Amino acid sequence: MLAKLQAFALVGIDALPVEVEVDVAPGLPKTVLVGLPELAVRESIHRIERALANLGYQRPTGRTIINLAPADLRKDAGAFDLPIALGMLIATGQIHPDQLTDCAAVGELALDGSVRPVKGILSIAMAARDRGLKRLLVPRENAREGSVVQELEVFSITSLAEAVGLVTGAVALDPTVFHFDADPDARGQYPVDFAEVRGQEFAKRAMIIAASGGHNLLMIGSPGSGKSMLSKRLPTILPPLTSEESLDTTRIYSAVGMLTAGQALLSTRPFRSPHHTISDAGMVGGGTIPQPGEISLAHNGVLFLDELPEFNRKSLEVLRQPLEEGNITISRASGSTTFPADFILIAAMNPCQCGYLGDPRRACKCSPIAVEKYMGRLSGPLLDRIDLHVEVPAVAYAELSAQADGTSSVAMRDQVLAARERQRVRFGRDGRMLNARMFGRLLRKHCVLDAEGQSLLKSAMDDLGLSARAHDRILKVARTIADLGDSEAITASHIAESIGYRTLDRKLWMK
Repeated sequence: MLAKLQAFALVGIDALPVEVEVDVAPGLPKTVLVGLPELAVRESIHRIERALANLGYQRPTGRTIINLAPADLRKDAGAFDLPIALGMLIATGQIHPDQLTDCAAVGELALDGSVRPVKGILSIAMAARDRGLKRLLVPRENAREGSVVQELEVFSITSLAEAVGLVTGAVALDPTVFHFDADPDARGQYPVDFAEVRGQEFAKRAMIIAASGGHNLLMIGSPGSGKSMLSKRLPTILPPLTSEESLDTTRIYSAVGMLTAGQALLSTRPFRSPHHTISDAGMVGGGTIPQPGEISLAHNGVLFLDELPEFNRKSLEVLRQPLEEGNITISRASGSTTFPADFILIAAMNPCQCGYLGDPRRACKCSPIAVEKYMGRLSGPLLDRIDLHVEVPAVAYAELSAQADGTSSVAMRDQVLAARERQRVRFGRDGRMLNARMFGRLLRKHCVLDAEGQSLLKSAMDDLGLSARAHDRILKVARTIADLGDSEAITASHIAESIGYRTLDRKLWMK
């Protein structure tokens, strides 16, 4: 008897449909698995056979052929265990084929028949909905994640026996239900606050600008001045994740198995801080079967690179395309995969190798040549893509010992939300469009300068030797500064402040 079931293979962060065919024919007992299965899938035969035996089900006694179609798509991981087991039960007449109409199943089986969680359930549920399926059987730990897809009935399964009871009607189970607005974990609460940061009001202003317009930011300061502390608090002033943003980001974390058991959606914006020893593949993604890297894990959130000059040059240069386009395409001989990578880059560095150049309290031990060499680790094209360069000086004792809190995240977020609202009105239906993403026609339309502003910008271009990209980024930052000031026109003061955030162009670290 021939059995057919629906399953899905995870490729990157996308789920592709796979048809599981099980055919049992008379002959010597033998099980053959075809359809380009990887090792984890080939080993599933032994898990499935012992699970069937331990639960008391009849195992196929003849020649069993299991085909995973399409044949040219690699199948990996253990998510095919449950559909193959159900296919064997159909092929041996223990389940009627009509009982699995409009149904798909995923899950890894243990030897006792229990079902273990798998990766990528959210993408699988979305693919099942798009194919018109009505029911999806998933491991209990993945049920809330799958139930985010509203147009699909997602059932929580703890064992193969429970799955069989559900499809045959012997066991009554209600589908798992999820409501985004009512979920207590979806409140976007953070354990840190900008109020804990003493002083550094200039850096906080730069943080507000970065969060408002989606601008990239580089902080330069001596060790212990608060660069990391400021960076970790940037997500607290960003707007709460929308349901669409949460869905996009959760898909990535689900695909790499970084969701906790029972977690449905990410409720806070991601903050990723990779170590400076990371490889370029770890940064942007890679592998024989491409997997998301740190920039994709920071999608809709913040990527923080501490000690920026210590990173491998190649690991930094691969950031150029994602910083411009908001995604990364990884090509292999077998095909190309595109991952989302729309993030705000926050970087921090010391002004020199010893870290104390320009510090009034400690003398710098580095020679001018050593400083030039240290700064030379950062390429001009990469720095051009960072809109804001700000100095973060050491905090004075009087500010550190003050009893009053600094500017809070709530007060800063109110400014960010107001500026974001102005951008939403400006760009219309594209609600995710921000000032930092303006190019060409939009830049010319929304960044018109008066004569004084043009004169000031021209002087800066001539005196600092700025590139065309730096010119555009000054205009974008000025547009955001004007939005924060509730001004439709960009004035000379906005341009002046924007130019002031180009510390590295002005070469202040050498003075």
